[in-house]
Amino acid sequence: MKKFGRTTQLFHWLITFVLFGQIPLAWYMIDLPMSPDKFATYALHKSIGVTLFALAVCRLIWTLLAKRPALPNTMPRWQVVASKVAEGFLYLLVILMPMTGWLMSSAANFPVSVFGLFTLPDLVEPSETLMDTLRNAHEKQSIALMALTGIHALAAIKHHFIDKDNILMAMLPWGKETDK
Repeated sequence: MKKFGRTTQLFHWLITFVLFGQIPLAWYMIDLPMSPDKFATYALHKSIGVTLFALAVCRLIWTLLAKRPALPNTMPRWQVVASKVAEGFLYLLVILMPMTGWLMSSAANFPVSVFGLFTLPDLVEPSETLMDTLRNAHEKQSIALMALTGIHALAAIKHHFIDKDNILMAMLPWGKETDK
C-alpha cells in the first residue's frame, strides 16, 4: 500500500495528539472547584476545541482534494465499508463536538475566547434548558468519539499485526511503502 501524503499525515497526527490532550483536560476541569483556575481551564479547553474544529475542517477539505492511496485488494468489502463509515463518523464528531461546545457556552452565557486573541459570537440566547441539553449531547459525543477512536486504533493494529497489510504504516511518517 502506498503511503498517505505528508499533509494528510500531519493533519491526522495533529488532531490525534490535540484530541488526546483535550479529553483528559475536560475530565480534569469538570471536577475543579469554582475558582479562577477552573475558568482558565475551561477557556483553554474552548480554545483547543476551536483549534480542533479548524484542523478538522482543513483536514476534511484536504481529504476531498488530495489523492488517497488505495486500500489493499485483499481487504474484505465489509471492512472497506466499515472504514469509510467510521471515518465519516470521526469527522462528524470532531467537527460537531466543538460546535456543541460553542452552542453550550452561548446558552450558558459564557463567551468563547480563542486564546485571548478574539471572541466568537454567541450562537444562541442564554437558556439553562438548552445548555443542559447541549452539555448532555457534548458528553455523549465525547464518549462516542473515544469509543470510535479506540476502535480505529485497534483496527489499525489488527491490520498491522494480523493482516500484515501495511495500512498502519501508510499513515506513519516513518516506514516504507509496500505493494501489499
